[in-house]
Amino acid sequence: MNRTWARVAGALWASTHPGPTLVVTGLSFTLGIAVGLEPWRLAVLALAVFAGQVSVGISNDAIDVARDRAVGRTDKPLARGDASVRSAWVAAGAAAGVALLLSALLGVGMLLAHALALASAWAYNAGLKATVWSVVPFLVSFGLLPPLATLSAPSPAMAPLWASAAGAALGAAVHLTNVLPDLADDARTGIRGLPHRLGARVSAAVAVVAIMTGAVAVLVGPDPGAPSAVAWVFFVAVAAVAAAALVLALVRPPSRALFRLAMLAALLLATQLVLTSARIT
Repeated sequence: MNRTWARVAGALWASTHPGPTLVVTGLSFTLGIAVGLEPWRLAVLALAVFAGQVSVGISNDAIDVARDRAVGRTDKPLARGDASVRSAWVAAGAAAGVALLLSALLGVGMLLAHALALASAWAYNAGLKATVWSVVPFLVSFGLLPPLATLSAPSPAMAPLWASAAGAALGAAVHLTNVLPDLADDARTGIRGLPHRLGARVSAAVAVVAIMTGAVAVLVGPDPGAPSAVAWVFFVAVAAVAAAALVLALVRPPSRALFRLAMLAALLLATQLVLTSARIT
């Protein structure tokens, strides 16, 4: 019995897409530091976002299980049968409930913003991924990451436009790079989102532009007159990441490396906000 539970728990954890889940949680935690949240608020924010990402990841694999089996995705635990689809839905629903409950502890604004971000992500899973509008949930959900932090403060407020614009731009880059290795499998099962219509190389190029758009927003947003030396260092680092992504897209077949570079750029920009004391309030 214990072995069975351990196997199911391991399968469900693998279905959360652990890498992106932890990166997005880390982004929220870092943005919370930039906002200046006190420790308990910072912890609740990170846990709420973590639970929300768990729900998004598991629901994605639960919805896609038939497609994943059709194309032989043996890397997907649900497609392999390591856990039942029913247990996946129970876990996804429970995680979403925990995410909203924790968000409510931080205020009505945070609750509503997080509910919108989760609804957007679940809408992608439920069908928007197969349409030309597939990038919209990423624009919405990543654009809401900075407000999740600012709305968690004792005096809640929306994040400045430049911060949400940077989040949305990075969300677009994440979407455009994440699906590139799966374009052929997606096409076989009727998925034709925006990256599928643009093609691999154009999608990668647009993702690089999006990364640089986010970098410019974070560079000039906090202090349009005179960005600090540290801000410039991080801008150059993100530009190097974008250049590496472009080179990879041009010389190699699509791979997860492009997606990892996009996530790295997001982490670098969030860290920049902390180190430059550029509070997003």
